[in-house]
Amino acid sequence: MKLKIVSLLLLFSLTITAQEATRLTFEQSLEKAKTENKNVLLFFSGSDWCAPCVKFKKHFVETDQFKTFSAENLIVFNADFPRLKKNKLADNITQENERLADKYNNNGLFPLILLLNGKGEIVKKWEHYPSETLEDFITKLKG
Repeated sequence: MKLKIVSLLLLFSLTITAQEATRLTFEQSLEKAKTENKNVLLFFSGSDWCAPCVKFKKHFVETDQFKTFSAENLIVFNADFPRLKKNKLADNITQENERLADKYNNNGLFPLILLLNGKGEIVKKWEHYPSETLEDFITKLKG
């Protein structure tokens, strides 16, 4: 039994490490956006304390309709700020998210959703949970 638990913990830690290793930095995301002629959707969230942030991710970002749209049109980047120790991000990710907050979110709004061009310039901004439907949100991202 102990061996199974240790094996599961090891597998979980390797999965997190693999996810972090394949995660694009924000600069890489901008470069990819330029290369693929796409915009970047940067959203600031508090994944373990901000209810509207969790709702945005669940009802917008993680929907099949949004995934289909974003695969063809966007590079999605989440700057997350979890508070619980168990959800702590790797130091390099935390530092990058803090730099992004200094540049784009100095008022500490959560969620803050930004549509950026490949130069990192703000094209559209939502300073709260979007009031529009998913379809209308996607339409605004297209425009």
